[in-house]
Amino acid sequence: MSNLLRLLLLSILILCGQVHGRYNLPDRSDLISDGVRQFGTSSSYSYSPNFLTLNRPPLKADDSTCDETYGFLPCTTTILGNLFLIIVYGGLMYLAATYLSTGSELLLEILGPGIIGGLFLPILGALPDAMLILVSGLSGSTETAQDQVSVGMGLLAGSTIMLITVVWGSCVFIGKCDIENNIAVDNKDTKGLSLTGSGVSTDIWTSYSAIVMAVSVIPFIVVQLPQLLSSTSAKQLAVLIGLVFSLALLISYCMYQVFQPWIQRRRVAYVELKRVMAGLLKHLKMRALGKLRNDTGELNKDVIEKLFHTIDVDGDGYLSHSELRALIVGIRFDEIELDREDAVDKVMKDFDTCSDDQISRIEFIAGVEKWLTEAKHAGRSTSNSGHHTMKILFDFHEQTKKEHDLVGADDQSNEVVEGVDNPKRTSIKAGLMLLAGTLIAAAFADPLVDAVDNFSDATSIPTFFISFIALPLATNSSETVSAIIFASRKKRVTASLTFSELYGAATMNNVLCLSVFLALVYVRGLTWDFSAEVLVIVIVCVVMGVFGSLRTTFPLWTTFIAYLLYPFSLVLVYVLDYIFGWS
Repeated sequence: MSNLLRLLLLSILILCGQVHGRYNLPDRSDLISDGVRQFGTSSSYSYSPNFLTLNRPPLKADDSTCDETYGFLPCTTTILGNLFLIIVYGGLMYLAATYLSTGSELLLEILGPGIIGGLFLPILGALPDAMLILVSGLSGSTETAQDQVSVGMGLLAGSTIMLITVVWGSCVFIGKCDIENNIAVDNKDTKGLSLTGSGVSTDIWTSYSAIVMAVSVIPFIVVQLPQLLSSTSAKQLAVLIGLVFSLALLISYCMYQVFQPWIQRRRVAYVELKRVMAGLLKHLKMRALGKLRNDTGELNKDVIEKLFHTIDVDGDGYLSHSELRALIVGIRFDEIELDREDAVDKVMKDFDTCSDDQISRIEFIAGVEKWLTEAKHAGRSTSNSGHHTMKILFDFHEQTKKEHDLVGADDQSNEVVEGVDNPKRTSIKAGLMLLAGTLIAAAFADPLVDAVDNFSDATSIPTFFISFIALPLATNSSETVSAIIFASRKKRVTASLTFSELYGAATMNNVLCLSVFLALVYVRGLTWDFSAEVLVIVIVCVVMGVFGSLRTTFPLWTTFIAYLLYPFSLVLVYVLDYIFGWS
């Protein structure tokens, strides 16, 4: 039913173009007489028409006209008419964004992460914004493009800022849980609107995404600094250098996204090894008949040898897989899910320096000493004294537990990858949705830009502010809905995914959409006159990027910072451009 309504709306939109009446002039020779009086130019006939004519009203000096996009799509010069067109074209861009998002998710289910998840999906997510920016500077003369390109800059700034302010703050509010020990507890929301006792927590990977977002503003700074000079050639060169930087960051970010799953697996494996180290050292300390280190801080080899012989059940002088397994099964890892077989493999790999698939007495002593040294360096204690060994091991244990929680090791180990029932049919459906979304975005981006430009002329509101506020509601709607749905599940893993996607979308805007924008400015020889807009993007991205990288728990009071940055951006652009005359 919804598809039928969309098709009907599209058909009406195409058919409701302007209707033009024909204005008949009295000197036309192909006019038909009424049969009573003659009409002509000879002196025997009076020069007065006897048929109905439509007289063209005289145009006033301040009257404006509009051009139909593609020669048939409707246009108007009235405020309400252009507002209607913005809503209709914006709805179609929302439809395109929805098709692209759904098709990307289906493709990800079939092909998985890596090149698809890291390269194509971020680009497809930013495609509607990129299309609008592209057509804003392609159509018409250079003067027209210079006027309309502010629509692209408004969309670029508004899209990025809305995602990491309004949507970011809404996700914190909707996904809030009780904060205990500086971590939000999953599915526990009993503290209401407590500004400090309620909020969300994310993993360490989300903090890395925030850092990447902050770094992505470098091309803005590169292209903006030379604009302080009066040389036109220097400004054009700055645009070219900024374009190169932006493309380099785009390629680097896509490569990071491609290899991120591999990086995460390596990091999780290392953290799990440290978790095994902490649990095993604590267990050995409790079973030892003496200190692991003497009063001078040196390893007490006699005690370690006694531990070795205790573990070596068959007395052959080597620790086998089965003997290590028996040891690790008896260790309690504080309710953390840990694969025991994997733990055995990790210990064997770290201790067995000879690679003979067993641990000798010398290898065991050397391995324990290495682990104790690492625990000491990683922990907060600095004393070598044996009296502080338990303190060192306790600090190391707590630290590894925190790291294990931050990287979301349990969440990743519990992920279940479900197969697709009909891969061929799903692939065709994904391809058709991606194609439909791309075609709709390409077809209606130009009419939407024209409608915004005409609305700006009718209302005298600068196109930047219209595109800053209105257009992101259409192009970012799918990301917004997805983020809010995930945040409402009130879990740390879904909160991490939500904020990672928001940071990633802002990063892609800063590199992909900016690359398209700078390419337009350079190729068409347009003037870079967006100092205030660039300053706003840099301030908001750096503030939210640094803020998101320094902490993994966000209490409810952090929403005020995010929400206030949005109106601050609009006010700052207005003050700099229309009071201080930056633009």
